[in-house]
Amino acid sequence: MQHSPDETNSQASANNPSTVPGVRDMLAKLISLPSISSASAEWDLSNEPVVRTLGEWLETLGFLVEVLAVPEQPGKYNLIATLGSGSGGLVLAGHTDTVPFDDKRWQSDPFTLTERDNRWYGLGTCDMKGFFPLAIEAAKAFSASDLKQPLIILATADEETSMNGAKALAEAGKPKARYAVIGEPTSLRPVRMHKGIMMERLTFEGQSGHSSDPSLGRNAIEGMHEALGELLALRADWQAQYSNPNFDVQVPTLNLGCIHGGDNPNRICAKCELHFDLRPLPGMSMENLRQDILHRIQPLAERRELTMEFEPLFEGVPPFETPADAALVQACEALTGHTAHAVAFATEAPWLQQLGMETLVLGPGSIDQAHQPDEFIELSQLEPTVKILRGLIRQFCL
Repeated sequence: MQHSPDETNSQASANNPSTVPGVRDMLAKLISLPSISSASAEWDLSNEPVVRTLGEWLETLGFLVEVLAVPEQPGKYNLIATLGSGSGGLVLAGHTDTVPFDDKRWQSDPFTLTERDNRWYGLGTCDMKGFFPLAIEAAKAFSASDLKQPLIILATADEETSMNGAKALAEAGKPKARYAVIGEPTSLRPVRMHKGIMMERLTFEGQSGHSSDPSLGRNAIEGMHEALGELLALRADWQAQYSNPNFDVQVPTLNLGCIHGGDNPNRICAKCELHFDLRPLPGMSMENLRQDILHRIQPLAERRELTMEFEPLFEGVPPFETPADAALVQACEALTGHTAHAVAFATEAPWLQQLGMETLVLGPGSIDQAHQPDEFIELSQLEPTVKILRGLIRQFCL
């Protein structure tokens, strides 16, 4: 589906944009194409059918479409569709994958777009396949000859699990543009910052032995008990040092999520493993946080003669912030009537920022419906979304 500009332009003149379906039909098609991403192999699916479908529609509108395989991720693809040319321009971005689902908790088929109560129901309606038909509908009002700067529609893979689609784009250095809007569900309220996500594993391994004589072993649970105290002390230090009033929870958080160790009451525990979650604020470095943890935990492991392993469960999502006075923030505030704010959930925004783009998160639907049975998007959000996106295209591409 990758074409040269000449091929794309000649194809666009031969096609009638009216052949691109309307918003409802586009979303119904996308919802019907399962594209679950999951750390569990039994759930994980390719997103290629969604990407190819988007590519066909966008080619009909004159976009130059590039489909990129995500390295070392079989069946996973990113799409970059570009209308017009230039060194600046606007990216409208979203992810093509959804989370898994429990069909027993759904009132209707998750893969059939169902209308009731002035809502469209289906897996991915708000998070976030619903954004793509609205972005395409907004783009229908423009042709390449209208644009002084390019309009780019970006579709990524595996946002719900690894963020590997966005990471691959950042490593490849594409797309290039000046501004980027990620259409995650924000109830059409602009978001200019979010916390990061870190999920870490800490393991201590000692020596088992009979519980009647502690000298026969080295107890990994006792070492973890001491480590827990150090982690909670670190949390208190970070929360005393860092605060941001834009967030509902204004401080960085550390959650002790799960712990496993030992096998019997009368055996000295030889191994103990802790999984915990960190949510850093903008301005906090994930690498520095990991170094702080090592600095506090490594000495106690050495003193107790415990072998220690400390590693991320996944690479993590850095915190994100775009300044309040940025041009994109001010444009989105003017178009929506809402002041840009902060959210607790994470997005692909840090990787688009790495590409040099002024980035903001803004889209239809509510995060309250995301990852829920009977996920839906309100019909009242559709027309305002198209209006806002067209306003952004006029401001940053014309």
